[in-house]
Amino acid sequence: MLGYFVWLLVFIIFMVFMAALRSSIVIVPPYEEVLYEKLGKYKKTLYQGFNMIAPFISKIHRVDVRTQTLDVPPQEVITKDNSPTKVDAVIYIKVVDPRKAIYNVQDYRIATVKFAQTTLRAIIGNMELDEVFYNRDVINAKLRDIIDRETDKWGVKVENVEIKEVDPSGPVKAAMEEQTASERERRAAILRADGKKRAAILEAEGMKRARILQAEGRRQAAILEAEGERMAKILTAQGEAQRLRILSLGAAVLDKKALTFLSLDTLSRVA
Repeated sequence: MLGYFVWLLVFIIFMVFMAALRSSIVIVPPYEEVLYEKLGKYKKTLYQGFNMIAPFISKIHRVDVRTQTLDVPPQEVITKDNSPTKVDAVIYIKVVDPRKAIYNVQDYRIATVKFAQTTLRAIIGNMELDEVFYNRDVINAKLRDIIDRETDKWGVKVENVEIKEVDPSGPVKAAMEEQTASERERRAAILRADGKKRAAILEAEGMKRARILQAEGRRQAAILEAEGERMAKILTAQGEAQRLRILSLGAAVLDKKALTFLSLDTLSRVA
């Protein structure tokens, strides 16, 4: 009987030792920081790797320091022109001060989402529906700046905010679709008219170009014809001049022969 109690005591001591060992070892991954409390008081921050803490009287809070994504659920917002619209968004945050994130707010994720909802309602409530559709970048920037200022005291950095969907109510959506169809038809009519105008301009330009080319062709033909006539006259004049030179040379030769003949005749008579 005594041996049974001894073994039971040994087993209990072993289990207590294992529990103490387990509660005293803290492994921190690279993407976390761990806040270490001892006897209900903050002691220090544990960083990545192997850490030892006092068993049973210690408590830890693990904080993910990676970029986190928070979904802002859809909510109905009334725009400045009284158009009911459902809007949702997504927020990208990062914990930069784990102590503030744990001790300054009960749950920094829920607090950030709730504050984003109220801020989104306030911003869109001061804008008309068309502005909401065409100025999303402006809304995103305003949301990011306002939320980031508020969450700074929670040790949270807002990296980006994106509106995911803007969904107007049924009647508003039907009116927008009708307006969009009318706008598409108007643009199509403009494009058709512009196409006809361009075709007429191209046709007129083509005819103008053809007339210019025809006139240019006639001018070139006249120039070539005049040039041909000029060259023909030059060649005729050159031929006539050549003929006259030949005749002149022929006459000179004949005159020389005639003089020689007369000289011989005179000499024969004298003799």
